[in-house]
Amino acid sequence: MYSYRKSLKSDISDELINSYLLRPIAGLIVWALYNTPVTANQVTIASTIAGLVAAFFYLKGTSEAFIVAGLLVTLKDLLDSADGQLARAKQQYSRVGRFLDSIGDFVVDAAVFSAIGWILYQLSGTWWMLLLALLGLVGISLRVSYHVFYQVNFLHLQKRSANNRISEEIREEDLKKGGFELVLQRIFQCIYGWQDRLIERVDRWSYGGNFLRSHKNESRDPSEGSFREPCQRCQEWYSDIISLRISGLLGFGTEFFLLMLCSVLNRLELYLYLNIFLMNGILILCLFYRRFVLLRELQAVKY
Repeated sequence: MYSYRKSLKSDISDELINSYLLRPIAGLIVWALYNTPVTANQVTIASTIAGLVAAFFYLKGTSEAFIVAGLLVTLKDLLDSADGQLARAKQQYSRVGRFLDSIGDFVVDAAVFSAIGWILYQLSGTWWMLLLALLGLVGISLRVSYHVFYQVNFLHLQKRSANNRISEEIREEDLKKGGFELVLQRIFQCIYGWQDRLIERVDRWSYGGNFLRSHKNESRDPSEGSFREPCQRCQEWYSDIISLRISGLLGFGTEFFLLMLCSVLNRLELYLYLNIFLMNGILILCLFYRRFVLLRELQAVKY
């Protein structure tokens, strides 16, 4: 029997807009598909197609097309929520699905931001719109990676989401398995490998270099896919609710909701400014809180 609650990851680590708007709507999609042969991977592919069609409509350059594109972006995001919820509801966890989802997200991001940058360049005649779009693409990719890094760490501490490793370096068992999954993993590594390493370094800086490193090594390997008992400091660091709530504003749900609103209002240039200044401001707030508030709180506690 379908259970909406069991199809969710965690309200604590998820985006607020996901928890209170997108996932309940996606839950209706999952409910409709639960007793059908439709798989989570097929929903992932449909999500990617919706995003690519949105990019096509952005290229049309009319206010009506922008509205359609914005709605398609929202559809893409709803299906992106629904695929994971359907996988959890049907117990269809797979590494192939994990990689398909992330690769599809990047393909859609690249197509949408390329289309927005190009059409704004065509309409305004200013080349820096292309630069803003490029900065927006890089920004959304890094911010979502930051959000996912702490979300997956938290879910591992909760003994959930073991199918997603914190770090997806190719291991010996991956090489032995080979096949389509390995192909997708290599593509994933090309896109996200450098981002994951960067976020790991940012995390190391945030917790003060060696402050948690010894504890991480003693209790759980950050790249380990299986669950191990975490040390107390790791538990506090990756389970801090305030940190998770702030970084929860950096996922696709918030980003695409802003894009949809700006598309409907025919203000795509406003979205690029919000992407670069507002969303990066939230990222800076995340970094500041972890480095200068949470770290000091943990340093003051004797474990």
